Amino acid sequence: MKTLRTALFTATLLIPAAALARPMTPEDVAKLEAVGTFAVSPDGSRIAFTTASLPDVTEGEDDGATKQELKLAWGPEQWRAYLPADVSPGQVGFSPDGLMVTYLWAAKDEKRAVWGVPVDGGAPRKLAGIEDAGVSTYAFAPDGSTVYLLAGAAPDKTRDAEKKKGFDAVVYEEEAQLNRLFAATIGAEPDAKPREIKVPGYVSTIDIFPDGKRAMIKTAPSPRVDDEYTSTRVNILDLATGKTVEVATPGKLEDVEIAPDGSALSLIAAIDRHDPAATTLFRADPVTGTFAPLNEGAAEAAVDAEWLADGRLAAVIHKGTKSVLRIYGSTVEEIDPGALVLAAVESAGDRIAVLAHSARHPVELFTLDSGSFQRWTSHNPWLAEIDFGTQRTVRYTARDGRTIEGVLIEPVGGAPKGGAPLIMNVHGGPEAHESDGWQTAYSKPGQVAAGKGYAVFLPNYRGSTGYGVAFAKEHQGDYGGKEFDDIVDAKRYFVAEGLADADRVGITGGSYGGYASAWGATFYSAEYAASVMFVGISNNISKFGTTDIPNEMYLVHERKWPWEEWDHLLERSPIFHVDKADTPILIMHGDSDTRVSPTQSYELYRNIKTRKPEVPVRLVLYPGEPHGNRRAASRYDYNLRMMEWFDTYLKTGDRDAPLPAPRPDLGLEKAAEAE
Repeated sequence: MKTLRTALFTATLLIPAAALARPMTPEDVAKLEAVGTFAVSPDGSRIAFTTASLPDVTEGEDDGATKQELKLAWGPEQWRAYLPADVSPGQVGFSPDGLMVTYLWAAKDEKRAVWGVPVDGGAPRKLAGIEDAGVSTYAFAPDGSTVYLLAGAAPDKTRDAEKKKGFDAVVYEEEAQLNRLFAATIGAEPDAKPREIKVPGYVSTIDIFPDGKRAMIKTAPSPRVDDEYTSTRVNILDLATGKTVEVATPGKLEDVEIAPDGSALSLIAAIDRHDPAATTLFRADPVTGTFAPLNEGAAEAAVDAEWLADGRLAAVIHKGTKSVLRIYGSTVEEIDPGALVLAAVESAGDRIAVLAHSARHPVELFTLDSGSFQRWTSHNPWLAEIDFGTQRTVRYTARDGRTIEGVLIEPVGGAPKGGAPLIMNVHGGPEAHESDGWQTAYSKPGQVAAGKGYAVFLPNYRGSTGYGVAFAKEHQGDYGGKEFDDIVDAKRYFVAEGLADADRVGITGGSYGGYASAWGATFYSAEYAASVMFVGISNNISKFGTTDIPNEMYLVHERKWPWEEWDHLLERSPIFHVDKADTPILIMHGDSDTRVSPTQSYELYRNIKTRKPEVPVRLVLYPGEPHGNRRAASRYDYNLRMMEWFDTYLKTGDRDAPLPAPRPDLGLEKAAEAE
């Protein structure tokens, strides 16, 4: 039996019209703050959480990556910071007795270790660590006497000596370093060394059963990303003997949780080796290793799960662009969060907490109270000043009759007569999906574009998650086919509806969305007035030989090896269609990307520059950046360039406009004056 309740969002989302004063800017995006990780104390009375933000380079702060700040909350808007500003903690939790907030941190000149700070106040102290390697994750024994540590491989002194003498050659994929598992006694003598426990393969996750005798570990054959994606499995480890029982899920694996009495596991995993994403919720027996699905075949995606103290199982379920909190027990109950999009769930005692975002704010902390979600944190108060474009879910019919869904952000004030310039913002994966929540980021035009008069559409094209496994598999064996046709069909729908100007439609996205952007600038060039491609694919043949996920490409994307279809892969590559290219394209890429090699961007740039020299094209590389920009300066620079490119070519509809200046105005003079 299923019951349905609608949760009322108790925090006020509506802002008086008089307060809406200005559009959002790239400078606003640079200072956004959101809740990062969170944990509920054992008695449910407190919630530890981190806020994640980057240095505000627009105000003169030094460049850097995301920094976390630890806070402790005990009620709505009742919280305080717990650590000095220069401490950026990871994996926040509580000691089993609830007396300490625990976290990972590397003190000056030390390796990353487990630290704790008393809940009632006091100085933080180091609880456990490994002398020769940093700790990547940890888990406490139920009685709190022991903490289990996953740490990196032991130093190779011979190799280190060779490097110092200049012999620093790297043997590709042959020098894998496996993590080690240790048991450390809390309160042991300072010189006591943690006990090492042998584990199989590369272990990335550990959790301890309530009996304290067994551990759940996630293992893969190697640390290679391809193995992490396609071959991670659950093992139940006997902590005394080292023996393991495998829960042999057939494909991708994500969240794993242990029931309060240790009798069961919950798994979010794939249904088979060709399932593009881990979106099905399973219940597993840790003794026999058998498992059974709870939502197989449903048009949805399980995102996160958590066992409740009474033995019920709570799960965040995404249904297309919306979400619910589902609770499995003697009956199945669904709680509708209304305008919120749920992202994660944690529980302890009688408290259920979630992370959620909406069209008006990034991720914040909420708790479930009497069937409604109560907001506990409110960051970015300046968002009250922003004039937001209306955001809503839209469904349209593709050329073959398939219903496709996505999220539309209208221009502030609505679309003018004749239609607005429209940006198609295409997600990567393609095993991902867009939700009707917060949709503005450094690489997502969102409300910045809406404030400049653009409409933005984020399509959940074929291959997206959130609509069931069958829909997620519809793109397989069809690179650049129906999936990207769906995006063009969205354009035609919005033109017919009068919202978009047919001559002023652009496209952008990263990774697989970058592939769509390159396809839009070549094969579908007649449809798009401007393109911004980020870490995207231009040649499906050379991509296979330069990526760190070749097996995943075969298993869940193309279902054939390149040598089985050379001609087909070439024909589904943007470089093959450069003769059609007439769309100004800005190409941006991190020069240290191992997922999609920057050579993919070089190839498209060089082919267009040589074969179609009259087409505006620019290639921008970000030194040291991987598959997506991490540093604040790189992100701000990206956002400025993206919007400048669309302002130059898309808003005007002039494909022959001169290239913008090589470097955008970063406003550094203003920032220097502020210092």
